Amino acid sequence: MIRLLIYIAIVLVLGFGFAWLADRPGDLVITWQGQRIEMSLMVAVTAVVVLIAAIMIGWWLLRSIIASPHLVSRYFRARKRDRGYQALSTGLIAAGAGDAATARKMTQRTMGLLSSDQEPLIHLLDAQTALIEGKNDDARTKFEMMVEDPETRELGLRGLYLEARRLGANEAARHYAEEAAEKAPHLPWAAEAALGFRSAEGAWDDAIRLLEKQRAARVLDKASADRKKAVLLTARAMDRLEQGDVAGSRSDGVEANRLAPDLVPAALIAAQALYRENSLRKGSRILEKMWRNAPHPDVADTFIRARPGDSTHDRLKRAQKLESLKRNHVESLYAVARAALDAQEFKLAREKAEAAVRVRASEGIFLLLADIEEAETGDQGRVRHWLAQAVRAPRDAAWTADGVVADHWAPVSPVTGKLDAFEWKVPVEQIAGPVEDADASRDHVEQALKSLPPVAVQAVRIEEEPAVSEPVIDVEPAPHAEPDAKAEETEVAEVAQMPEAQSGEMVDEKPEEPAQPAPEVIDAEVIETTEAKAPESRAEEPEPDQPKGQPEQKEPAAGATGKPDEIESAEKEPAVEKAAAEGETHIVTDAVGMDKDKAREAAFLAKPPDDPGVKEGAKEEEPKSRFRLF
Repeated sequence: MIRLLIYIAIVLVLGFGFAWLADRPGDLVITWQGQRIEMSLMVAVTAVVVLIAAIMIGWWLLRSIIASPHLVSRYFRARKRDRGYQALSTGLIAAGAGDAATARKMTQRTMGLLSSDQEPLIHLLDAQTALIEGKNDDARTKFEMMVEDPETRELGLRGLYLEARRLGANEAARHYAEEAAEKAPHLPWAAEAALGFRSAEGAWDDAIRLLEKQRAARVLDKASADRKKAVLLTARAMDRLEQGDVAGSRSDGVEANRLAPDLVPAALIAAQALYRENSLRKGSRILEKMWRNAPHPDVADTFIRARPGDSTHDRLKRAQKLESLKRNHVESLYAVARAALDAQEFKLAREKAEAAVRVRASEGIFLLLADIEEAETGDQGRVRHWLAQAVRAPRDAAWTADGVVADHWAPVSPVTGKLDAFEWKVPVEQIAGPVEDADASRDHVEQALKSLPPVAVQAVRIEEEPAVSEPVIDVEPAPHAEPDAKAEETEVAEVAQMPEAQSGEMVDEKPEEPAQPAPEVIDAEVIETTEAKAPESRAEEPEPDQPKGQPEQKEPAAGATGKPDEIESAEKEPAVEKAAAEGETHIVTDAVGMDKDKAREAAFLAKPPDDPGVKEGAKEEEPKSRFRLF
């Protein structure tokens, strides 16, 4: 462009000069060696210009002829270089695409057309070709040669670093990353890797110094640098607080919270350090600000348990204060429900937990409802109802990094060693699946709340049936005593008179008699007492001489026979235990005149129900359990 402007300027000057001469005509007379030459001034100037141009053209032709051998050789050299660079470009593309044959072919062609001293990229093409061919040792040798060359040192260090990471040689990878970060702090990969290695081993001071170098070299922008520094300060504050350096922990925590106000662990460690220094108001102010921006269960737990000496009702008041800052939020409702459960305010705990599950159903809220049910009613059926809902509910959010779920936040990923890798999110359980919309989820929660079974009662009465004609004898609890030999003989004799038992059923062969008034229901406590005191016995086969269809011989009542009450009770107990052990509800008539209603109820009470509930006395002795699903 500049040359073009110069040429235009020269043409304009010449044109202006000729126009000026044309406006001022004149003659030019030259006398030389007796000859007189006359011409106009315009012709003379034109002749001078042509002469100068001819001289310049002649000089150019002469110089071209003299320099022609050199020009020819330079032309062929340039053509060869162009072919070499074309082969180098094709080889790098083939290596990037994984075409080992083409890459090796282009490598050999490039080496024949170009010199390795002239073009360092030949070493890179050779190393990449060796890598895709599986010759890792040769590739490592090429990278080491590149480290020796100042022009390719950074490229060689990166290649050696990647190879060390591939082989799992973390120490070697750290060495190459540290060397690259020291010599070229502007390299992002070197700075990131060195920062990760220093953070993984807990060298927070060195990591912070390296981060400042990256900031000065403008490797990171201001937002990213502040975030990483806040993470490093939070990690150092946690270590200092654990070691007892409360002042240093408080300083680092407050600075980290200033650099990253949305970093929850920074706010937590700052508040904990301030609580250690009895600065309850300052620490609570930090947590309240964090709660307004993003409610978090760890923030609620730290805020509620700020003072270790507080009672459960004081903690409930602090939880309600958090609820006032963020109303109708699921975390606020959940925090109040947990605090109310600890304070034994079951009605409030149930109300807040049900409100939370209506806002957003999750596994943790259903488990909290199970805890409330166990603490308030002890009904295992209702507890299992909430546990079943928890199994089907979405999982709660947790600290997750590279597929690892942790109970607490950590500054570095345990898998890759990456800084600031943990995120508060719901762990991924499946790749894809049916997605339930909000209306369907809300309907499911309402159905779960409505389908909650009622509180189970301790005794269940069955529908009475018409009684048999046998007189009903109320069984009284007998004093605990070992049966003597006479009582055992009487028991065996009367049991032997009972009809045969077929397929686990006891069939009454007596002829039917007119129905009598409905018998009284045997008390459950009487049956349990009788079963606890009576010896275990099984019905035996009737004796051969006993007629099968003949009515059994009944013993008179206790008042008529004059037998002691202990013997009479021992005679009654085997039949009751037999009916309970068989678990059947068929008609049973034993030696003491037990009708089928009493046998039915005895079998029902003796058989373990599907939902046994909580035994009396176990509620106070056993500690309250906290459910957790894994």
